[in-house]
Amino acid sequence: MAATKRKRRGGLAVQAKKLKRDAKDGKLPAKPNEVSEEAAEEEKDRIPGPVCKGKWKNKERILIFSSRGINFRTRHLMQDLRMLMPHSKAGAFISYVCEMKNCNKCIYFEAKKKQDLYMWLSNSPHGPSAKFLVQNIHTLAELKMTGNCLKGSRPLLSFDPVFDELPHYALLKELLIQIFSTPRYHPKSQPFVDHVFTFTILDNRIWFRNFQIIEEDAALVEIGPRFVLNLIKIFQGSFGGPTLYENPHYQSPNMHRRVIRSITAAKYREKQQVKDVQKLRKKEPKTILPHDPTADVFVTPAEEKPVEIQWVKPEPKVDLKARKKRIYKRQRKMKQKMSSGNAK
Repeated sequence: MAATKRKRRGGLAVQAKKLKRDAKDGKLPAKPNEVSEEAAEEEKDRIPGPVCKGKWKNKERILIFSSRGINFRTRHLMQDLRMLMPHSKAGAFISYVCEMKNCNKCIYFEAKKKQDLYMWLSNSPHGPSAKFLVQNIHTLAELKMTGNCLKGSRPLLSFDPVFDELPHYALLKELLIQIFSTPRYHPKSQPFVDHVFTFTILDNRIWFRNFQIIEEDAALVEIGPRFVLNLIKIFQGSFGGPTLYENPHYQSPNMHRRVIRSITAAKYREKQQVKDVQKLRKKEPKTILPHDPTADVFVTPAEEKPVEIQWVKPEPKVDLKARKKRIYKRQRKMKQKMSSGNAK
């Protein structure tokens, strides 16, 4: 009974409070037409909300990490990619780190010999994955280009027409689209499209560039970073498995350095051979050619002068300068004597 009374008392109290509020307002409830007009006026004066009102459906998460031994340029490149891709995460070197970070795509930088850099693009955990040799790296801090874009904005992806002609390039195109495209309505992304990622195929390599889209005339201004991907292999699994494609034009950095060393060694050997031939020629005895009788045809003999032997010592030559000096000294002394006599 006490519980029911309390409920009833509470219900009566609420009703009384509502009646008091209506009495204080002293207004009758508004009609539905008036309410709609007031709502329309409020919508006119209201500031529009953010553009991004949709639902985040594409749950792509990219893990960007590296192995030990990377240099400063690789570290700066990783930071630039993380800044350009708001749907990426950072991680450490662990095999199962993708599952720990709840990521289904991965960009892994592998450094070897502190001078060679390899990039893995993998779809975790089932694959496929591709391995590239990264060349000609230029980071944002190094380039200092005039282009600029909003941090976290969504990029456009531009691909070379060759990507649609060959099957392995078509597979790489789909992998690059899933990794580098920022999902729509991502919490960390901005609802703007002000830059474009270009993937161009030239010399059997993929050239990556990042350009700003200028609103006035839709011109492109490079922002950076820039790098070149040389495809090595495409695997069926994640970071391994059966090989789907192997690049026949690929040359490993070790082989490239070996070819350069062999070229320089060949040049050195040629120089040494030339020096040895010159030394042998100097040691060989000179061949004496027979006298040619026609060699003295145009030689005119000089007139022979009689030889005179002087038995008497020749007279010494008169030095005119010394004679003039002696005369000048005599005259100066005579003038000094005359001047001293006049003074007395």
